[in-house]
Amino acid sequence: MSQDDQSQTRGLQRNRPEYAGTLATKVISVLRDRQVVCRDGVRQFVLDHLVRAILSRTVFDAGLLLDEMRGHRLSVDAVIDLYIPQAACVLGQSWVDDDISFADVTVGALRLQSLLGEASRQTLIDLPTDETRLQVMVVLPQGEQHFLGINVVAAQLRRMGCEVSVSFDETLGSLSARVLKELPDLVMISCARRETLETVMETVQVIRTATNTGPVIALGGAVLDEADDLKKVTGVDIVTKTAKDAVTFCTKSGRMPNRK
Repeated sequence: MSQDDQSQTRGLQRNRPEYAGTLATKVISVLRDRQVVCRDGVRQFVLDHLVRAILSRTVFDAGLLLDEMRGHRLSVDAVIDLYIPQAACVLGQSWVDDDISFADVTVGALRLQSLLGEASRQTLIDLPTDETRLQVMVVLPQGEQHFLGINVVAAQLRRMGCEVSVSFDETLGSLSARVLKELPDLVMISCARRETLETVMETVQVIRTATNTGPVIALGGAVLDEADDLKKVTGVDIVTKTAKDAVTFCTKSGRMPNRK
């Protein structure tokens, strides 16, 4: 470069607006923040966008929101398995911190449920034959209210090729009748609170006595972080945080399929 060229470059740098450097730094910072990945593999920028959308006072369109999330190169599986549960956690924590009202939490949860339904409809499922297809019942015991959580689990199970039914807040008598009628190979009970463990234990006993050859029973949910020895306390076969682990355990147990 000639001396004149060097002088011209220095002249351009001197004449550059003072805000240019600040603007460039801000743009780089925003782009970097968009790539920040949380511990659970969620990009913070996309999660923030999802939370804003479900709390917005404007009209909510689950299909449009899903398209926007897919525009960030997310798979439908990632939306179901990662972003919806994380957004639900944000809602709960924001309510605990008194940043949003219970009405906001309710509306946000309903919108997440709508997004889950939209995402589930776009999921391609390669179903196995009837002879090998697992029959799974997902149970939310009386006293529990995390409906969105078990719907996420149900969606995960269906993507694995399982035939899934869901039991919400049923009496033990009604649940016993359903187990006898459906004869599931696997029952997954979700529990979030330590206070519900006695109900979980009673639920397990009812399921055990409903049929001569009972299903595999798994326990999951937030209570796994709150209490120890849950397998012994409740009488379940496996305690796990993932639907995949429960299905694998059931498959290897030799107790499936359980057909009429």
